Amino acid sequence: MKYSIKKNSDFKKIYEEKNSFATKNIIMYISKNSDMESNRLGISVSHKVGNSVVRHTLSRRIREIFRKNVDQIEQGIDMVIVLRAGSDKVEFFKLNEDFLKLCKKHGILR
Repeated sequence: MKYSIKKNSDFKKIYEEKNSFATKNIIMYISKNSDMESNRLGISVSHKVGNSVVRHTLSRRIREIFRKNVDQIEQGIDMVIVLRAGSDKVEFFKLNEDFLKLCKKHGILR
């Protein structure tokens, strides 16, 4: 992914704003980033969710959901997605639905 959040300091900065909403499977933290013209995505998957194969599969699903919906999201948003335990048993379409629901709660959908 071209614009991903990798640095721990960037994750901490977004967490400290405490701007989050959650569903049963996903917690979404967002922060406005006036420095960037595009959106950035960070993904956090706990060891409680499963082994490395399961965690990586979930990360790929979230990246694909973000890629499919990036045109609907306002520009200049930093977003961190935290996947909860049990989200490995959820279908792709349910994760997509939860993602869009959280974007709507944050008011970042166009």
